[in-house]
Amino acid sequence: MTLKTTLAALLVSTIATGAFAANKMDGNPMVGGAEMFATKNIVENAVNSADHTTLVAAVKQAGLVDTLMSEGPFTVFAPTNAAFDMISKDSLGALMMDENKAQLATILTCHVVAANAMSDAIAGMIADDGGEHDVATVGGCVLKAKMTGGKITLTDEQGRVANVTIADVKQSNGVIHVIDRVLLPAM
Repeated sequence: MTLKTTLAALLVSTIATGAFAANKMDGNPMVGGAEMFATKNIVENAVNSADHTTLVAAVKQAGLVDTLMSEGPFTVFAPTNAAFDMISKDSLGALMMDENKAQLATILTCHVVAANAMSDAIAGMIADDGGEHDVATVGGCVLKAKMTGGKITLTDEQGRVANVTIADVKQSNGVIHVIDRVLLPAM
């Protein structure tokens, strides 16, 4: 079988399963090697991303699965596994313990906004506010959103900066923006 034949067979298979058409209709980027469907909720999509296994495990441990599967709308700034890898293994391990469930939930909800905020809306708020917009999260944190080099950045209450690396991943109950750093509340 030639490469051309293999690619043709793969394309036919993809179209036959509807995956290609659904993703085109959703207009969503791939995340963590997986298609993201606007017809699925945040949790249903996140569990398929190879780049978000630590986030999914943390959401489960914190007891936030039902919340993020609910109607919303939610905007989730979703840190990648590489973002979690910036936290020491001991600190992350301690956060994942049952006795620290409340602290983990607070950290995770500092990544969630009770709105469906696409990147163009966030950029507009940043512009309207003179270059920096306060973003109040479900967890009670206030993030500072700015535009840097044409991309959205978020500064947490400890002064740590996360970059939005993939924006506008539409969900049935909101939107995900992939970020490269875990955001932390003031401790």
